Amino acid sequence: MIRTVFVSLVMAVSLAAQPVYDLVLKGGHVIDPKNKVSAIRDVAVTAGKIALVAPDIPAAQARKAVDVKGFYVTPGLIDIHVHLYNRPGYPPPRRTPSIQPDTFSFRTGVTTMVDPGTSGWRDFPDLKKSVMATSVTRVLAFINIVGTGMGIANENDPAEMDAEAAANMAKANSDVVVGFKTAHFSGPGWVAVDNLVKAGNLANVPVMVDFGSSSPDRPLRTLLLEKLRPGDIYTHCFSGLRGELIDGKINPVMLEARKRGIIFDLGHGGGSFFWNMSVPFFQQKFLPDSISTDMHFGSINAGMKDILNVSSKVLNLGATMDQVIEMLTVNPAREIRRPQLGNLDVGAEADVAVLRVDNGKFGFLDSAGARFDGKQMIACEMTLRKGRIVWDLNARAADDWKSFDYRRRRGGKE
Repeated sequence: MIRTVFVSLVMAVSLAAQPVYDLVLKGGHVIDPKNKVSAIRDVAVTAGKIALVAPDIPAAQARKAVDVKGFYVTPGLIDIHVHLYNRPGYPPPRRTPSIQPDTFSFRTGVTTMVDPGTSGWRDFPDLKKSVMATSVTRVLAFINIVGTGMGIANENDPAEMDAEAAANMAKANSDVVVGFKTAHFSGPGWVAVDNLVKAGNLANVPVMVDFGSSSPDRPLRTLLLEKLRPGDIYTHCFSGLRGELIDGKINPVMLEARKRGIIFDLGHGGGSFFWNMSVPFFQQKFLPDSISTDMHFGSINAGMKDILNVSSKVLNLGATMDQVIEMLTVNPAREIRRPQLGNLDVGAEADVAVLRVDNGKFGFLDSAGARFDGKQMIACEMTLRKGRIVWDLNARAADDWKSFDYRRRRGGKE
């Protein structure tokens, strides 16, 4: 009897000593806008999921504990405007030469990228096979209303704007298609937007509009107050190409559109973000709903650079860090109707960003090459995708080399 009790006690102690979690991020300032958390918290991960967010999770309960004191811990960032598809056989240079997702996502805390209509309803299956299926980054897409997407002459061809075909493609791929996009249509008339919205209605998804330049027969008022529906997305909102500002004041159409539920996405890109537009908007308390890059070869080495550079601009223009993270997580998740993303819910896929804010003197470029001086710069220390560390800038989760068991990487051999 005594022996049985003793064995039971030993087994209980042994079980209690077993790690409960795969990983714990300790001591960071968690910002999770969906759950209204902005406080020092620990975040535990197990089996690729968020297991617990709490004030103190003992390090001994995890196989790996990482000290992230002094950093922000947020849901993985969502960029809803990244060009990711290069059509086979199309010779360079393209209008929007695309990038490979994993090469730019994790180093900036991004775990979800959304292609904004680089492919259309004809060639979307190739994007799915060649990009979505081969990327660690979660890749979703808006389908272009024209059959073969952006960068070629058919963006202005009404015959290629087939709402039924686009809707059918979206419904057949509803797990990865989030909506429809039109871009660069030079008119005349509303055929691109009308077919776009028709497709959105048929598939019950939102649409995104890159409106190009407005004209007398296609005014901004008609687009925002009559054509688009609540929940539709107006990207490049600080471009200044469509009369968004009038004599330094926000066009009342923008204010009316926001009240009726139109979404305003930043969409920096190579030619859609200017200080003489963004400064007045921020001074008048009109902030974007979401921060996105419009990333492509033409913007990554110019004023845009990456999503943290764009977010640093928003921070230096007067937004709080909590607002910036909201624009990078829960808001874009809501805009693309993916409520399971952009949060640290227990049970959610463990997509996590660990960010720092450096203080100093920094210069930021707009799309015209003009400088804005700022005092804060956001950088990414670590990124988790499905609970796995995919970016670790300063090796915070790694063992010191002097105590590292190198036999592990050699299959146990000396």
